[in-house]
Amino acid sequence: MTSSATATVPLPADRVRQVVVAASAVVAVIGSFVGSGAAGGTPIQDAAGGALSADATLIAPAGPAFSIWSVIYAGLLAYAVWQFLPRQTASARQRRLGYPIALTLLLNAAWIVSVQAGLLAASAVVIVVLLAALLVTFVLVVRTRRSGQPWVESVVVDGTVGLYLGWVCVATAANLTAGLMVAGFDGFGWSPDAWGVAIVIVAGLAGLALAVFGAGRLAPAAALAWGLVWVAVSRISGELVSPLVASVALVTAIAVVLVTVMIRTAHATRTRASASR
Repeated sequence: MTSSATATVPLPADRVRQVVVAASAVVAVIGSFVGSGAAGGTPIQDAAGGALSADATLIAPAGPAFSIWSVIYAGLLAYAVWQFLPRQTASARQRRLGYPIALTLLLNAAWIVSVQAGLLAASAVVIVVLLAALLVTFVLVVRTRRSGQPWVESVVVDGTVGLYLGWVCVATAANLTAGLMVAGFDGFGWSPDAWGVAIVIVAGLAGLALAVFGAGRLAPAAALAWGLVWVAVSRISGELVSPLVASVALVTAIAVVLVTVMIRTAHATRTRASASR
């Protein structure tokens, strides 16, 4: 991977970037409180007429799945603080990552606002843009990572972005499915189970693509698998039961994790072999 974290002389633009990232993190966290119902807002599962509740579609994960946001927000807040450290102020890596991460935070807040307003179609557009922004950010994370970087940076930067992306892959699938159902999409004659299976498989393929590109990054796979497992739980224990979708979601989650670990192991083996030559 290219890019170095070696700090150069801080510029005024670096301070501006740091403040923008921190302010965006605060906006995102405030949005999360509103979306949870803790700050006077409507809980996401009840907003937009319940279109995003656990039993609204076959792709909706069970409620406990959303606890992953606590981990993601903690990581994002940690990043907002960590990037203020002197060694990170003029870091070439943070100069490339700061604004893309800030954009994802603002889009996250915008998604919550759109759902709170009952604008399901708008929320679908926002979450697709958020997914695209996270994909760009993930590419930058992978390309700017350097061997031997501090474990704190690997957790706060690489790990947080990976979890964020993996979860939003699942959330995007659920959001788009809900939007299409509310819009009256008839599925071209396919059964709901068939569509559910197809969407789960697409999400799994996305996870495999991330594993290949990221050389076996564990965080995206873990978050995506987490979401799929809770989709399976929701289809078994919720009101909208589908053993077929549940089975495929569970198998897909296991496949994503196993393939990611295999790719990571193979990559580590090649790296050690190259270093020993």
